[in-house]
Amino acid sequence: MTIREHFESTGNWLFRRRGSLPVIALSPFLLVALQQAEYFERVWGDDFQTVWEITCITISCLGLAIRCITLGWIHEGTSGRNTKEQLADQLNTDGMYSVMRHPLSAGNFLIILGFALFVQVGWFVMITVLLFGIFYERIVFAEEEFLLRKFGNAYVRWAKAIPAFIPGFRAWQKPDREFSFRRVLKREYSTFLGIIAGFIILKILANFLGEQEIEFKPLWLLPLLIGGGVYLLLRYLRKKTDFLQTTPSCVPRKYP
Repeated sequence: MTIREHFESTGNWLFRRRGSLPVIALSPFLLVALQQAEYFERVWGDDFQTVWEITCITISCLGLAIRCITLGWIHEGTSGRNTKEQLADQLNTDGMYSVMRHPLSAGNFLIILGFALFVQVGWFVMITVLLFGIFYERIVFAEEEFLLRKFGNAYVRWAKAIPAFIPGFRAWQKPDREFSFRRVLKREYSTFLGIIAGFIILKILANFLGEQEIEFKPLWLLPLLIGGGVYLLLRYLRKKTDFLQTTPSCVPRKYP
């Protein structure tokens, strides 16, 4: 097996486990880091702590927004949550794919970065970024190899013009199809609840492991109830009705 084949094989293996493996890999480091959490509260007080936590939540929400904008304009049969194999019925070249090649991975990075910064432990942030880079370097490599084989020169021309992760917003191409809110709701309701529940769980664990206090503020219950309610409603609509079904997108414009 050549190095190129090994990289692609490893990337496909990680692709199938991209939802659970990063969490499993980070969990031991997180448990140690949480014992040192709440640093800003101890040093600069509650007000700075609150501003920092809001900033971290905003970073993760920005990642979710990037994912939503991307998914709302993709073609059906592309950029899915499939875990068995790479899928792409068409090549996305407009919308978020006109400013960067891997917007979903960029969105995932911002979501994870928000959580890591929330812990307020520098070495944990560095480990999180490092592990994300290791995982997604191979996943992205496998994705690009798959797209290169399937779309050939069309993919090469697009990839040469579009940066991988750092967006070039001047190149934005508005898609010639309507934004699908139903597709966004269908695919991202679990991410929405995960962000809400994740920050609340981190806050509880940080108080318990870092300050030996068990704290659950009534204010946290409201977003948790909203997130849980939205999750259950959308899950029901997806599993039991056709409300979130979307129609196939039109044929994409050719990339010059």
